Amino acid sequence: QVQLVESGGGLVQPGGSLRLSCVASGFIFSNYYMRWYRQTPGKSRELVAGISSGGGNTNYADSVKSRFTISRDNAKNTVYLQMNSLKPEDTAVYYCNVVWWNVAYWGQGTQVTVSS
Repeated sequence: QVQLVESGGGLVQPGGSLRLSCVASGFIFSNYYMRWYRQTPGKSRELVAGISSGGGNTNYADSVKSRFTISRDNAKNTVYLQMNSLKPEDTAVYYCNVVWWNVAYWGQGTQVTVSS
């Protein structure tokens, strides 16, 4: 079955950096568009970034453009989110996502907290 496992979250000071990873299994990873979302309590999940199957096309929410970079390693079935210049408003649980056979799959999420 499809599994997505995120890691790399933690506590970081404003202006710091983190790199999130999401390891995928159960489907042909290299064939699918991958996304990162985030969610804070009481709010719906927000799309942060997406990357095409081959990695050549990326898209970002306006709030993270120029600070976050999404990438993937198809040999490792892994998608990454490099987050730089972090702000307190980036605090959230971050999820990776794939839509496989019209069904959305999510990992368990990884908590990112930006605070001094």
